[in-house]
This record gives sequence, C-alpha cells and structure tokens, in this order.
Amino acid sequence: MFDNGLKLIQHYESLHDGDLSVIGLQPKMDPVGIWTEGWGHAMTDGKGNFIKGSVNKKMAYALSKVKNPEQATALMLTDLQPIFAIIHRKITVALNDDQLGALASFIYNTGGSSTLYNLINTKSGQLFDWWCKHYITGQGIPLQGLVYRRHSEALLFTDSTLKFFN
Repeated sequence: MFDNGLKLIQHYESLHDGDLSVIGLQPKMDPVGIWTEGWGHAMTDGKGNFIKGSVNKKMAYALSKVKNPEQATALMLTDLQPIFAIIHRKITVALNDDQLGALASFIYNTGGSSTLYNLINTKSGQLFDWWCKHYITGQGIPLQGLVYRRHSEALLFTDSTLKFFN
C-alpha cells in the first residue's frame, strides 16, 4: 500500500473545518477559489463545473457530503481510483509504493502532466528539479504551499523519503 503517499496528500490537503461555529466539517475555498471538502475533494455543481468563489458559499455548504474524517478518507480513496488508472495508462516503468504515492499526490493536486510522465518513463536525471519547479502557482502567483508540496512529492518519488517542508 502507498501509505506515505496518503500521508503526503492528507498533510498538504489538510482536513479542514471551514466554519468552526457549525458542528462537523464544512467546505473551504482553496487558494484559487475552488470549494473543497474533506481531504481536498474539489466540489462541483450538478453540471460538473467547479464551485468557485465566495458568492457560491451557500451552494458549497448545501452540496457538501463530508461531515467527519471517515467520510473524508473514503471520498479521497474514491477520488484516487481514476488517478491510479491514469498512472497505469501513462507510466511504462515499474513504480514502488512511494513513487506511486508521490505521483498520485501530484495528479490529485494538479490533474497530471505529460512532461512529468515522460521524465518518469525515460528515468530522466532532470526529474527532481523539474518536479520542484513546476505546478507551483495559483492564477500565475507562486504559492509557498505548492512549492513545499512539490518538493515533498519529488523527494518521496526519488528517495522514498517522506518529509514535510511546512
């Protein structure tokens, strides 16, 4: 099992409580304005569009299904299933559990990258540096949390070391 990958995702997504005045877990907006619940599950409206912005707080709260940590973890594991399918399709080399977990964390957060898949498949020596320098912005602005996350993912992938930088 990819336990370190799960720990990495949970650390950087953080199980949040958007409103401490209400019992249970509530949705929270991420740094780019997308409403999330649980361990970073991006919320969508009935048409599959991301729920965005403070003007949609009531909609996010109304559509929220995650009320406790167990539900958050179950939803995260469900969200990871299509990510594993992507990894199976795109990666042609064998991965150990830490590599699988690091890559799953990256895709969970970014949606994936054909450049990263190519660097992995070719066992490029540029993998670590590329990983640490890309997908670190939100709306064009560097976000320190993403810098930390990319470094943790790259380190877990290349060295099987789980280290958090924040």
